[in-house]
Amino acid sequence: MSDTEAHPVRISSEPVQLQALEPMLEKVHVAVGDVPALLAIATEIGRTAPKPGEGNTAKLWELLASVTAVDVAAGRVLEPHLDAVAILAQAGLDEPQHGAWGVFAAEGPGLKLEAKRDDGGNYVLNGSKPWCSLASQLDGAVITAHTEDNSRAAFAVNLQHPGVSCETPQWTSRGLQEIPSGTVHFDQVPATPVGGKDWYFKRPGFAWGGMGVAACWLGGAVAVARDYATALAKGAENGREADQIALASLGEVDRIITSATAFLAQTAERIDAGELAGPSPDGPGVDGPDTNNSSAWSEALRIRGTVAAAVERVQTVVTQNLGPAPLAFNEAYGKRMADLSLYIRQHHAMRDDAQLGALTLKGERQW
Repeated sequence: MSDTEAHPVRISSEPVQLQALEPMLEKVHVAVGDVPALLAIATEIGRTAPKPGEGNTAKLWELLASVTAVDVAAGRVLEPHLDAVAILAQAGLDEPQHGAWGVFAAEGPGLKLEAKRDDGGNYVLNGSKPWCSLASQLDGAVITAHTEDNSRAAFAVNLQHPGVSCETPQWTSRGLQEIPSGTVHFDQVPATPVGGKDWYFKRPGFAWGGMGVAACWLGGAVAVARDYATALAKGAENGREADQIALASLGEVDRIITSATAFLAQTAERIDAGELAGPSPDGPGVDGPDTNNSSAWSEALRIRGTVAAAVERVQTVVTQNLGPAPLAFNEAYGKRMADLSLYIRQHHAMRDDAQLGALTLKGERQW
């Protein structure tokens, strides 16, 4: 693996501290495209990885960003497992003892997953859940479902139960080809409550997890930027010095990544200091500010929007400068671009900005 691929992404740690990540990044690089191997690595990492809000949030985000910088799909495998481990811990439940887990909270038209108590008073799930990435290869998941009082709650579920059936979709996208997301059907599947009514969305950890996804996006952007810098350096070695436009573009990329990284570092410090630990009254679409004039969710919207815009701009600048050749002939670069373009569509663009605007208007701002 090249030095560029092995190099971790720094958010706040000292460079010598980041060297500890390099052996794991080597393993990720070898496993690129091999989903079972990546799931095994995620399970291994999950046993010792920091959890958000416990004093090492920046290190967690460095881990997520560094893995994604090696391979975007690898980051897409790791992030939900670490999120599931953190969710269970936040709820005071035992962490997974084996296997890889996911987090499935999406909703879809015409699909509904319901949680009702059986005759013994235990919850069972019935119905369907969309956008369940890698469900057929996971051991368990934290899943949101509609309860009898019309609220939504989270449950821990064994995905190997015979009542679970996974659709294999036709995945036509060039991006994230090894991680298709399909619909999972549940038929009387036992489920363990995680946190209680509306807890999943109201906890600050919901916002922290959303910021962790943004850390992955940042790692992808860093990898694209490194691709660009490497291409310019190799061009110079071959007698093609970078012109003013190429250098100006590299300077812009540097500004963008440096700013986004600093925002993540600052926010990680605030999380660990307890400044973003208050509950969000309604999770997404929170109603009203907290005493710090910034809820965890409004800060998550800022982080996610800022990083998503940074990723899109970095991709645009780099592709404009490098042209079609690497997209056509460089497998790693083409895969990275396609994977990252799909991954950041988890950000809802102007709809998320509209949420943030509503919160800003209610007073959740620092300006």
